[in-house]
Amino acid sequence: MFKVRLAIFLTLALSLLPATLIAQPREGEFVILSAQYGTEHHHVDVTERLRDAARHERMIRLDNRTFGVDPEKGVPKVLRIYARGPAGHEHMFEYAEGTVIDGSRFRGWDRGEWGNGGWSGRWEGEIQGADFEILSAQYGTERRHVDVTMRLREAAHHERMITLDNRTFGVDPDKGVPKVLRIYARGPEGGERMFEYREGSVIDGSQFRGWDRGEWGNGGWSGRWEGGEPR
Repeated sequence: MFKVRLAIFLTLALSLLPATLIAQPREGEFVILSAQYGTEHHHVDVTERLRDAARHERMIRLDNRTFGVDPEKGVPKVLRIYARGPAGHEHMFEYAEGTVIDGSRFRGWDRGEWGNGGWSGRWEGEIQGADFEILSAQYGTERRHVDVTMRLREAAHHERMITLDNRTFGVDPDKGVPKVLRIYARGPEGGERMFEYREGSVIDGSQFRGWDRGEWGNGGWSGRWEGGEPR
């Protein structure tokens, strides 16, 4: 009887506790300094509009309607969120039109405890996670492959996400055989790393430094088709 009464008491006590004490969502470690929407040539500050949206939604799909503005008509736009990391350094997070912003990686997202200045004021910035510098891009098979570094650089100027097939580079090095793109890059510690993408997969340029600015592919590759563990 005592155990039954204890169980009832605990159930009632827990039901009276505020929900925030029972389940507290984990917060991110980055504090937002500023949010800029548009292109390199035409962009606007949307910090306040993003803060208003964040009070209602943790996951926000990005398009012109999100902020009620189109800074450069007919041109693909991005949202760049500049934030301060736990060590005090500024980081830049970039989201293309149509993608989803996950507010869980930012501290105080739904409470609006951010956007209080401290941003460097530059459109440029360090993309969080972009730690690899591309040295070379090779497309094909082990038997027949071609250098597509320059063609990939041209595509990267326009798209951060690229779907891979023969049309991407305008060449089919080994007809009738499944092909791959191998990107050879230098990591933050100076070691060479190989990223492999099979036909039909998507290349995410956000992990490569200077992707859309073409600040890569200037040599330094070992010259071997082989490489480290595929990404």
